[in-house]
Amino acid sequence: MSALKPTHLKETFEKFGKYVVQQARTNLTKKKKNVSKTLYDSIQYKETTSKTGASFSFDFLMEEYGEFQDKGVSGIKKKYNTPYSYTNKMPPRGPLDKWAVRKGLQGVRDEKGRFISRKSLVYLIQRKLYYKGIEPSYFFTRAFKLGFQRLPVEVREAFKLDVQDFMKFTLKNIF
Repeated sequence: MSALKPTHLKETFEKFGKYVVQQARTNLTKKKKNVSKTLYDSIQYKETTSKTGASFSFDFLMEEYGEFQDKGVSGIKKKYNTPYSYTNKMPPRGPLDKWAVRKGLQGVRDEKGRFISRKSLVYLIQRKLYYKGIEPSYFFTRAFKLGFQRLPVEVREAFKLDVQDFMKFTLKNIF
């Protein structure tokens, strides 16, 4: 007796994955968070089928910093509803410097006309992020929720239960 192959379920999830990736990329561009296209290009879904074809797994992937852009990061002065926060350490200077170069921020003048070097500008940005944080953009969260609402009810319920179990298991093993 051969195993039941979830072809319809697999097709549903493939459509779901394509939709979420497309919407997340669109949201990222609309929110002007697509400076280097690295995060944009990294958003994808991965479906892995077992050797027998009876089961499959489904994951969304993106650059690690995408989660901080999506969920935000609380600063030491301004708080957001997010699991991430700056506490005793400023954000790293290297990626901010690369971002400034991509944005064309070589050096600017302040309100008094004095020249501010890129190095000083990067420090000011770093300090602002440390104090005020990164506002959540929800570029991926919104796309996921919209795609999730489009799934058939039975698939949605099964997926919700699996995600809840997975989160409980993951959180238990992390902490």
